[in-house]
Order: sequence, then structure tokens, then C-alpha cells
Amino acid sequence: MDLIVKGRQLENNLTLGIVNVLDLSSNNLKGETPEEIINLTYLGTLNLSWNQLTGKIPDKIGSLQRLETLDLSNNHLSGPIPPSMSSMTFLNHLNLSYTNLSGPIPSTNQFQTFNDPSIYEGNSQLRGSPLPNNCLAPEFEDDEVEDGDDGEMLWFYLGMAAGFSVGFWVVCGTFGNEEVLRRAYFQFVDETKNLCGHCCVCSSFKKIEHKMMSSC
Repeated sequence: MDLIVKGRQLENNLTLGIVNVLDLSSNNLKGETPEEIINLTYLGTLNLSWNQLTGKIPDKIGSLQRLETLDLSNNHLSGPIPPSMSSMTFLNHLNLSYTNLSGPIPSTNQFQTFNDPSIYEGNSQLRGSPLPNNCLAPEFEDDEVEDGDDGEMLWFYLGMAAGFSVGFWVVCGTFGNEEVLRRAYFQFVDETKNLCGHCCVCSSFKKIEHKMMSSC
């Protein structure tokens, strides 16, 4: 019987008393991976590549504590890599390429040794090391945050201008001098424009600086 183990073709002429190698690759198998597979506790090699399997990887696949080789590549699976796989400390050969998996790649135990990104190739929704899209947490939209900050600053300056105008008319109304009123009025208008202009300029420079930093 010919077996493919860790990418090598081997010939096995012995009848195994206990199943520790299961190679069903390239058999056009369809449907979901049966949960019962986790009962093969002595299994050391599992190759289900190049089939038409769908659904998720069994959540309790981590029960296969003796598994050294796992190849599920080139199937139509979905969902995440089960966290239980982190407990498979004997696992040293893994191939999950082209299986449509999604979510984060486990980062503990044996997964720290899987540094070849090709074993996850063809899974655009997977993220984490060693893939180039090593992003594990969603990020806030900086532009939205900055726009909110700019809006608050603008209202702050407008509030200052309104408070200044009230104080201005109270003080100037007390003096009742037209010349003083006229000069104070134009001074008030100039200072208000300067305040608003300062706010807008700072906002513009802040956005330009952010875009320059983002492009680096």
C-alpha cells in the first residue's frame, strides 16, 4: 500500500493492528469531515488533501494528541482553525493551504514553529503570523477620530468667541462711546476670524501630517 507522508511517497507492506496512518487524499470525497475521526487516538498521520470536503475542521481535533502530520489542503472547508489544535504538541507537518479558512492563526505551542506561509496559502481570510497580513485586531479609523477632535476644537473656539462677544458688548455698552465701540467692534471681528482661522489651519496641518505619516 502506497502512502504519502510529509510529502514523501512510502510503501507499507505491513498490516497495522492499530490505525496510525490514514491517507484518503485525491479521492473526490464530499461532505463534512466526520467528527468520529477524533476517536482514532493513535493516529499519527492524517491526509485528506485534494478532496471536495466542506464545513469546518472538527472542533475537538485537538484530541488527536499523537498526530504528527495533518494535510487538509485543497478542500472547500470554512470557519476558523480550531483553538484545540494548539494542544497537538507532536504536530510537526501541517498543510492547510487552499481551504478557505478564516480568522486568526493560533500562536501558541507548535504553531510557533510553523514559519512557512505557504502552508496557509490560498486562505485570504486568515490572519496572523507568518502571513504578510499579520493583523490580529481591528483598528479605528484615524480620519474619523481626527475629524471628531477637529469638530470639538472648532466648537471650543466658537464658544470662546461667543463668550468674548457677550463680555465685549457688556463692557463697551457701559462706556457708551461710539469711537470706542467702533474700534472695539473691529478688534472683536479680527480676533474672531483669527481664532476660527487658527482652528482650520491647525486641522488642515494635522490631517496633512497624518497622511504623510501613513504613507511612510
